[in-house]
Amino acid sequence: MSQAATSSGSSFFSLLTNEFTGLGNPVRAWFPMSLCGILCSLATSCGPRETPAPEVVRTDRPNIVLVLTDDQGWGDLSIHGNTNLHTPNIDGLAQGGARFDRFYVCPVCSPTRAELLTGRYHPRGGVYSTSAGGERLDLDEKTLAEHFRDAGYATAAYGKWHNGMQSPYHPNARGFEDFYGFCSGHWGDYFSPPLEHNGALVTGHGFLTDDFTDHALAFLEENRDRPFLLYLPFNTPHSPMQVPSADWDRFRDKELILRNRDPEREDPDHTRAALAMCENIDRNVGRVLKQLDSLGLAENTIVLYLSDNGPNGVRWNGGMRGRKGSTDEGGVRSPLFIRWEGHIPAGTRIAPIAGAIDLLPTLAALAGIPLRGGKPLDGHNLAPLLLGTDSSRDNRLLFSHWGKATSVRSQRFRLDAAGQLYDMENDPGQRTDVSDLYPDLRDSLLRAREMWEREVLAELPEIDERTFPLGDPGVEWTWMPARDGTGTGDIRRSNQYPNCSFFTGWTRTEDEIFWEVEVPAPGEFEVTLYCTCAAENTGCELELSFGGNALTFVVEEAHDPPLRGMENDRVPRIESYVKDFRPLKVGTLRLEAGRDTLRLRALQIPGKEAIDFQMFQFKRVAG
Repeated sequence: MSQAATSSGSSFFSLLTNEFTGLGNPVRAWFPMSLCGILCSLATSCGPRETPAPEVVRTDRPNIVLVLTDDQGWGDLSIHGNTNLHTPNIDGLAQGGARFDRFYVCPVCSPTRAELLTGRYHPRGGVYSTSAGGERLDLDEKTLAEHFRDAGYATAAYGKWHNGMQSPYHPNARGFEDFYGFCSGHWGDYFSPPLEHNGALVTGHGFLTDDFTDHALAFLEENRDRPFLLYLPFNTPHSPMQVPSADWDRFRDKELILRNRDPEREDPDHTRAALAMCENIDRNVGRVLKQLDSLGLAENTIVLYLSDNGPNGVRWNGGMRGRKGSTDEGGVRSPLFIRWEGHIPAGTRIAPIAGAIDLLPTLAALAGIPLRGGKPLDGHNLAPLLLGTDSSRDNRLLFSHWGKATSVRSQRFRLDAAGQLYDMENDPGQRTDVSDLYPDLRDSLLRAREMWEREVLAELPEIDERTFPLGDPGVEWTWMPARDGTGTGDIRRSNQYPNCSFFTGWTRTEDEIFWEVEVPAPGEFEVTLYCTCAAENTGCELELSFGGNALTFVVEEAHDPPLRGMENDRVPRIESYVKDFRPLKVGTLRLEAGRDTLRLRALQIPGKEAIDFQMFQFKRVAG
C-alpha cells in the first residue's frame, strides 16, 4: 500500500494530462485559469503528494484545540442564519478568526476522523465502514497527534474516537498520551455511562459533553506551561437524542421558524432535541474559551471548530440537498472556524473550497512542525490563506466518497454520484442539472472521478484481512466487544447497528460467537466477561478458546437487569438500548502468538437461553 501511495502523485498527473489534452477553449470557458493551471491543480488535489517540512520551525509554538462535533449540520449554528437556536460562543469564535465558506468533510463519522488525522483520503487509510472493524485506521498511517507528540507537544483526546479500539488502533497508540471517552461509533447512554480512561474501564460523571469538557479544562490547566494538542471530539448531537433537562426545556415546545426544504419529512421533536444538544455544545465551547482566557493562553492557541458530516436528521440546513450519509452538498459541507488571536485577522472569510484532508498540513505549517515519516498527503496547506499572505483561489477538486457513491466538487460546480452536474454558485440547492449547458465540463469531471476511484479506492482491498489485535505488548487491557464479533445461528444482535449492541437469543449449543484475532506476543491473560443471565438460565457452561488453549467456566449467578436508556431519550432511538452488564472473572487463559479464531461456545444450556453477551476484557498478567 505504501509503495502505491508514494508513486501515485506522478501517475495521477500523467492520467490527467492525457484526459484533458485537446479540450481546448471549452476548458477555459468554465474555469478562469489556464490549461496548465488546471492540470497542476487537479494533480495536486486528487493524488497524494510529498509535503515538505515548514520553512520555519517556530520556537514559540502555538497550542492547538481541535473541537469536532458529531452529526451537527452546517445549518445547526446561529451564525449561519438559523434562528431556531442561539450559539453565541461558537459564533464569537468564528467572528474572532477565519470562517470557511465551503469546507467539506465526509458523509459519515469515522472517514472524516481518519482524514483530519492523516491529511489523506479515508480509503487510503483502510476506513470503509463505521463498525465491525471497517472504521479502523491502518497502522502504517501517521496521525496528527503523532506528529505533534514527536515535536514535544502534550497530546490528549476526550470524547468519541471511532478509528479503532484494540491497541495499536487505540488512541493511546496513535499519538494521544491521554484518552478519556469511548472508541465506538456511538454510545447508548449519555449520562454517567461506562467509559474508558487510557484503556481502563471507568464510570463517567454526568452528561457526556459536559464530562469531556471537564477533562479538557483539567488538561489545559495541567499543561499551561508547555505546548499542547487537545482533540475534543464531542459525541453530540448524534443519537440517542439525550440532553440535560435545562437544555431540553428551552426547546420542548419551541416553534421552529426555519424548516427543512421538505418540511413534510421533518420530525420537529427530533430537530428540537438536536438543536438543544447543539446549544449544550455551545455552552461547553464557551467553557473552553473562558479557560484559555483565564490561563492567559488565548493569544497563543489555535482553536478550530468543525463537524464530522451533515445533519443526522431532516432539518433546516440552508436549503442544501442531502444529509448525513449523502455525498451531496448537505451531507458533506461543514462549518470550519479557526481562531488564532494576533495572527489570523478577525472576520477573515475563506472563499476557496477546502476539506478535512487540509487540517494536518495546515496545522503543521502554522505550528512549524516538520512532517516526518508520514505518507504523501492529499491535503493542502491553507496557512497562506489564513495568514493573508495568499488570497488566490485554487481551483482544485475535492472528492466525497461513501459506499458506492462518489461526488466531485470544484470551486463552482458539483458532479453528484449519479453523474448530474450542478452550478453551486447559482443553484446551491442542487435542483437543476446543467449537464446540457456544460457537456465538456461534465465529461471531464466524470473522467476525473473515474481516475480518482481507480487510484484511491484501489488502496482498499476487496476483502479486509485485518484481524483484531489482542494483547499488544506494553498494554495492560484489551477489549473484545460484541460490536467486533460475529454470532452464528440464532444468536442475534440487540440492534442492526453494531456499535453499541450486545448479543442475545443464544438458545443452541451449536451456535457460537467468534472474532478473527492476532496475538502479537504470547502471555497469560486474566479474562473478565461482561454479561447478563436470567435466574432460570444460570448454570450454562461456556468455553472460550484460542488455538489449542481453552478456558471453561459456568455462569452461576443470576443478573438480569432491564433494558434502559429510554428514560433519558427525548425522542425514540433507532439504536440498541443498553443494560447494566455485570463483570464476571472467569479465569486465566494462555494465548500463544499468532493468528487464529477466538471462539465462545456454549457447552451446556440448561435453561431457555445462555447469556446476553456484551464484551470480554483481557488483562495481561504474565508474558
